[in-house]
Amino acid sequence: QVQLVESGGGLVQPGGSLRLSCAASGSIFSMGWYRQAPGKQRELVATIHSRGITNYADSLKGRFTISRDNAKNTVYLQMNSLKPEDTAVYYCNVVTNWGKTYWGQGTQVSVSS
Repeated sequence: QVQLVESGGGLVQPGGSLRLSCAASGSIFSMGWYRQAPGKQRELVATIHSRGITNYADSLKGRFTISRDNAKNTVYLQMNSLKPEDTAVYYCNVVTNWGKTYWGQGTQVSVSS
């Protein structure tokens, strides 16, 4: 069983920055972030594989950066120039080396003045 511990959400003003973290246990192949805004479907933010290959939602490239510390099994999401439309619950997602998917409990990010 993989355990995920998310942190870093909160309230920030437009134009501000936040960094999310997600620490996982076990043998992890891919780590990433998804988000779900009220009334909308969950959508991809970014993923990163164990060798550092990244994948971003096109609309977020340039503002969000995903990174990973393999030694700590931790994935980070640096979010800059935040906009009100970035407000959502952000979920950590991991895929193990055996292909099983796990989700974190979610962390709220609110962008408002």
